[in-house]
Amino acid sequence: MIQFKQKLFFRQSVFLDFAIGFALLVVFPAYSQAENSSKDASQLGPDSGFVTAIENVAKNVGPTVVSIRTEKIQRYRTGFSFGSPYEDEFFNRFFEDFFGDQFEREYKSAGLGSGVIIDPKGYILTNEHVISEADKIMVRLSDGREAKGTLTGTDPRSDLAVIKIELPDLPSAKLGDSDHLKIGQWVVAIGNPFGHLLESPEPTVTTGVISALQRSLPRTSHRDTDYTDLIQTDAAINPGNSGGPLMDLQGQIVGINVAIFSTSGGYQGIGFAIPVNHANRIIGHLIKGEKVTYGWIGIGVQDFNRSLAEYFHLDKTEGVLVSGVMEAGPADKAGINDGDIILSINSVDVKNTSALLRTVGDFPIGKKIDVKVLRDGKSLSLPVTIGERPEFDDDGRMIFDQEENEDEQGDELPEENLKNWRGLSVRNFSPDMLTPEMKDVTAGVVIANIDDDSPAQETGLRKGDVIISINQSKIETVEDFYRVVKKVKGDCLLQTVRGYFVLKEK
Repeated sequence: MIQFKQKLFFRQSVFLDFAIGFALLVVFPAYSQAENSSKDASQLGPDSGFVTAIENVAKNVGPTVVSIRTEKIQRYRTGFSFGSPYEDEFFNRFFEDFFGDQFEREYKSAGLGSGVIIDPKGYILTNEHVISEADKIMVRLSDGREAKGTLTGTDPRSDLAVIKIELPDLPSAKLGDSDHLKIGQWVVAIGNPFGHLLESPEPTVTTGVISALQRSLPRTSHRDTDYTDLIQTDAAINPGNSGGPLMDLQGQIVGINVAIFSTSGGYQGIGFAIPVNHANRIIGHLIKGEKVTYGWIGIGVQDFNRSLAEYFHLDKTEGVLVSGVMEAGPADKAGINDGDIILSINSVDVKNTSALLRTVGDFPIGKKIDVKVLRDGKSLSLPVTIGERPEFDDDGRMIFDQEENEDEQGDELPEENLKNWRGLSVRNFSPDMLTPEMKDVTAGVVIANIDDDSPAQETGLRKGDVIISINQSKIETVEDFYRVVKKVKGDCLLQTVRGYFVLKEK
């Protein structure tokens, strides 16, 4: 019996191994061939083999990826440093008047990044932040050649730029289509991490899959970059990879690597790339050195969460809630109001704020669009004329001095049980607390303090938020605030400069 079981197990194993081997040959016929394919990567079919496809991408696209080194010269003046008692500002100015700028010193800072040649004429696509404020741009090819790069065009909002080099016989990569990418699809990242620090000029190739689509990253305080609709991948992206291409297995560019999410500064399996179709829209402008413009209708928007959807009696969280309308802007002129729910643009459903911003931004200036909104349970179609998006110097967040004395609540004298209404206390608003983007807000109350473990804290409100309405009742002063909240019962809709919040009673 024992011998019989062993023979049976052996036969089953042989059959299983044969079945697996046959399946691998069917799915990946390249495994049965030792020779390398000489076909161009862009001509590979879906059944050309996983391994062979990656090898061809590396072979054919690798030479188009370049390493970019930048230098930025910062000039500053130094004081007269002899350690004497005369070493003060007046003494320094005295010597500068006589000896001019001889005490001015220079400091050179260097940067590293990647790029990809998209035209045999020498045009290279990269990230704007790779070459931002650079005084000198040097490009190094995988064959060891070097050339000075000239900036032809830049767009900080998309974080894309084009530079040009003058060299003969340049290879180039093909731009693909990022609109049909799928989660789980295999991709190849090529770049030059620590490029000029390595002896070999050849780029680094890493592989992975598309982990997610339409990811968004927060905006920084000193850049107006719009990091929405990003491709997320687990292909290894490290410092220096920025500006390099993310390729599909057909050897076409589907994204431009832009950032990593890391707690250590190194690779942790989460990288991001700008979809190439975003670049396709503006590459022509960047090559010609033209200004890149974006459509704009002058509204503040936010996504729906479960609380907001329940408050507005919606059965799903799709759509976009209008949280602010800029006075005299395109949306204001068209009749769009605070609290409207945008459902579609030109009959195309709008699922979230990223989709709305991308759709509006891609429209040409002056084009009329049809915006379908839901207001008080009724559907309305409003014609809106696209305007040109203005430039902003910051990220649109409110400026608030948190060191200010929180006990100074203005002239209000609330009832004792209202001083910390649902865990928050307020004071009068001053217009200088807002950024230029919110210049149309002229009144409201500022949240001065939020109690721990209170309904206000659980809702997501923050110290410094400006409240402009409660249950559609306008709030201009602290007196308005306490007059309105006296009548509030149950959950209420609270509108701030940042958007709407459903503030629960308990």
